[in-house]
Amino acid sequence: MENIYGYARVSTKDQNENRQIEAFKEFGVPDNNIFIDKKSGKDFDREKYKLVKMLLSRTKNNVLVIKSIDRLGRNYKQIQEEWREITQDLKTDIVVLDMPMLDTRQYKDTMGTFIADLVLQVLSFMAEQERKNIKSRQAEGIAAAKGKGKKFGRPKIELPESFEEEYSLWKAGEQTAKATMEKMGLKRGKFYMFVKDFENVKAV
Repeated sequence: MENIYGYARVSTKDQNENRQIEAFKEFGVPDNNIFIDKKSGKDFDREKYKLVKMLLSRTKNNVLVIKSIDRLGRNYKQIQEEWREITQDLKTDIVVLDMPMLDTRQYKDTMGTFIADLVLQVLSFMAEQERKNIKSRQAEGIAAAKGKGKKFGRPKIELPESFEEEYSLWKAGEQTAKATMEKMGLKRGKFYMFVKDFENVKAV
């Protein structure tokens, strides 16, 4: 009999993990086997993640369910290392709900494993590149907007480095506007000014 575990992570206590939880329940993960960390994904110093891996090391016939591949790490190296540790060292199957092809239960022969590994490498590389390209696209958009005479408020106040990530969480309904402002140390007026400027840049 399989032991099915679900692991969810959100960056702060203000973010909403409900979408991940509902997806786990639809998949069939028991409520008491769902683990949630409310902490940044910059490293693996996370209480619930460590607990899940400890359980995986002590039991057999395990399946770890995650909503998306970036729950395993923020860059190509992290994702690759965690994937191999879980599947090879801990002998655990992984199911990525947002990418059905990444379901190791389906690949038990050599060719299947090769295909899954290839897909994993491509996706994790793309995830890392997308994170790197966010700032580059933002800078290019701002430069293009400035070239058209667009001004971005007072020069001394710069757009917070985490703005695009926090903006995305806010727009997706995963955290409130108040929590988003507080995390970046912005007042209401400044926050919505940045939102307007940012959305204008995206439209350029």
